[in-house]
Amino acid sequence: TMPLLPCLRKKKSPMPLGRSVFQKHNPPVQQNYQALLETCLKSKCLFTDENFPPHISSIGTGALLKRLPPKLQWKRPHDLHSTPVFYAANRKQLDLCQGLVGNCWFLAALEALTFHQDILAAVLPQNQSFDRKYAGIFHFRFWHFGKWVDVVVDDLLPVNEAGELVFVSSVYKNVFWGALLEKAYAKLYGSYEDLQIGQVSEALVDFTGGVNVTIKLAAAPPDLWDIMTRATYSRSLMGCQTHLGTTKVLKNGLVAGHAYTVIGIRKVTCCYGPENLVRLRNPWGKIEWKGDWSDSSYKWELLSPKEKILLRKKKEDGEFWMSLQDFKVHFVDLIICKLTPDLMSQEDGKKWMYSLKSGRWVKGSTAGGSRGFRSDTFWMNPQYCLKVLPAEDSRKSLGSCKVLVSLIQKHSSKHRNRAHHHFIGFSLYKVQSNFWSFFNKKLPPAFFIQHQPMNNHQLFVDEREVSLDFHLEPGVYVVVPCTLEPHQESEFILRVFSRKHEIVDRYEGKIWEDFFAKHFEQVMFFSISQNPEINAVQLQRILNNVSWRNFPSFHLRFSLDACQGILALLDLNATGTLSIQEFRVLWKRLLFYLEVFQKRDISRSGRLDLVELHAAVQETGISLSNEVCNLMAIRYGSPDLQISFESFVCFMLRVEIMGEAFRNLTQDGKGIYLRESE
Repeated sequence: TMPLLPCLRKKKSPMPLGRSVFQKHNPPVQQNYQALLETCLKSKCLFTDENFPPHISSIGTGALLKRLPPKLQWKRPHDLHSTPVFYAANRKQLDLCQGLVGNCWFLAALEALTFHQDILAAVLPQNQSFDRKYAGIFHFRFWHFGKWVDVVVDDLLPVNEAGELVFVSSVYKNVFWGALLEKAYAKLYGSYEDLQIGQVSEALVDFTGGVNVTIKLAAAPPDLWDIMTRATYSRSLMGCQTHLGTTKVLKNGLVAGHAYTVIGIRKVTCCYGPENLVRLRNPWGKIEWKGDWSDSSYKWELLSPKEKILLRKKKEDGEFWMSLQDFKVHFVDLIICKLTPDLMSQEDGKKWMYSLKSGRWVKGSTAGGSRGFRSDTFWMNPQYCLKVLPAEDSRKSLGSCKVLVSLIQKHSSKHRNRAHHHFIGFSLYKVQSNFWSFFNKKLPPAFFIQHQPMNNHQLFVDEREVSLDFHLEPGVYVVVPCTLEPHQESEFILRVFSRKHEIVDRYEGKIWEDFFAKHFEQVMFFSISQNPEINAVQLQRILNNVSWRNFPSFHLRFSLDACQGILALLDLNATGTLSIQEFRVLWKRLLFYLEVFQKRDISRSGRLDLVELHAAVQETGISLSNEVCNLMAIRYGSPDLQISFESFVCFMLRVEIMGEAFRNLTQDGKGIYLRESE
């Protein structure tokens, strides 16, 4: 039996008293899949994961334990089927069925993923199987609070006495990708029980790193069908949730408080005119809608024989059609997860910028609370200066730029369902471009007393993420993320999507001005109020003379050729120089690359061999085939294929920027059509 309300927001447990020390988010334990695989193959033993063992502790400690079968066992797929398959190329063979865990929100998002093979491949690394190089170890990738993380699991799965999977299983019983991915997701969030209750929107973001648009169907926009059409034919995933209720399965066949996947739409022609239909799937793999356009509905007789044959499938598989009108009545929310935020406009195919800022609310320092709760401390919250710039091809937008802002709070608990979610939101203010020049750091309290936010009706939710889109004229704005009440501590991520913008933390901005004043004065003359630009020679001097934070003993030498290559990659305006914004991007990447490089340089030789290079690339969260990685090593390495840090930087910048260029230019995620200039 399935739980009654698997999609409800979880009950909030009170914050422990006396908690005064800021608790940071605990990132998942990182394991090297390739190294573990090679070790197991050499020793001819099957992998058992000590970090998420085949033990009752990995399932949980609460109510879920009472619903487990009496003789629970952990078995590998080879023990359950004579010809186990990790992944099936046929999409229908990817269909899954929910198990004992009340995680329909997770399943609904996962089902949506199967309709986009390119996105699924990012979560589900290929070249994994139960025959070639099999060692009982698998790995999956999730977008986890701003970073792609690799999660390793063994293939020991919980089964009952009859050898049937207790949790997620495939419709085709010899296919195991779903069960293993669920295990990896459970490991990421603490246990299987931590997947009990959640929102479709959470899982969609975890699978894609995309941005969610939630449409309240009771107040759906008049162009809802057009929005869903654009979502269907672009890189978007859709899920939805039904109304809560006291009865589990309603008379109309829908499940109350339940998540479904939107798997298609179709406009059909009836004798009385056109009808817009929505196709949905119940993650249980059974129990379907019984109203109009259901499998047994008389409505099918109103279609032409051809449409009827193509669309109607009389099978109890959890999939069904319903009219758009019924969909708006019987479902609460439609969640659309988009990899670029052009869904709600006619700007499909345009290039978008994406910025991510990490911050924290600290009691007594930056946890100022909302303006309505404490106006005298609101100014203490982190402030982000957002400069919205006109896009080159924005003539048709009449001066208005679409900007989407997303705020995600990080939890500090290892277990997802023990995490305390604050009510969070943000305010956006218009600022005169010269206003900030009077202040070194933040805007003062007086500014927020004298000005009203552009989002007058502020939204505060006790969920992981809140997002809003705006149509803004080019200019300077300030984004202030906050909790509803002051003194509430948490880390957060602020994401901004637009056609063209710059964003900087006000405090960080002062640090950067000081940084540039210190390191640029030897190579160029400028005043802080001007926009500094540096060429390749000046970049070389800075990189070779700067003290590398956290790595004081690491002596770096960048050649002029390397600096010219770096500049060519990052010089977005083709000016032959780097702006302060472009250098900021480079600096943060350099620090990250250096951390990865030193971690993977096991021999401390200052160089990476091929094995170490593969591990380093994987550490950055990028998936490269062995062939491409080897080719890049030939291009950037020494004759014996050793990679210096300078070469590693050039290597990684090219990989990241080319990947970004591909994602911006591709229409279907599989290939690109290039004009000569591109």
